[in-house]
Amino acid sequence: MRNFRKALLILILPLFAFAAAHKFYVSVTNVNYSEKDRAIQITSRIFIDDMNRLMMARYDIDAELDTEKESKLADEYLEKYVRSKFVVSLNGQPIQYNFIGKKYDADVMICYIEVADVNLKELKSVAIENEILTDLFDDQQNVVHINIKDEKKSFVLLKSRTKGMLNL
Repeated sequence: MRNFRKALLILILPLFAFAAAHKFYVSVTNVNYSEKDRAIQITSRIFIDDMNRLMMARYDIDAELDTEKESKLADEYLEKYVRSKFVVSLNGQPIQYNFIGKKYDADVMICYIEVADVNLKELKSVAIENEILTDLFDDQQNVVHINIKDEKKSFVLLKSRTKGMLNL
């Protein structure tokens, strides 16, 4: 009986170790229209540790986000990365946006983006292409929620499918 318990423990223990080692890679992006500001306002929530790993792998900087030793280059490289991996298209045309900045909330970094001077009456479609972290993590999932003109749509973007659209 004693050997049976040892054998069972030896078989089960690696399963727990694997479960603890596996990580779920996800970001959540909300896209809303502000009538007051006549702008599309976007927030994207990304795990800080994932972004730290990306900064090291892609730019060879130890960003140390949300610490007293945060790199002075972190904001510059973060904006550069977001602009290369996150595209907003209105009525089928890619559009320039303002990268407003970031803040931290527990273990998450929140990025703020705004598309200014959007005429809601002329808006027929909003498309989001989000490849953030898909170059580092093959199983990265970027969840996007769009809420404009009382129309709502959510989608999960993957490395193999990086674009989602809401027709208005």
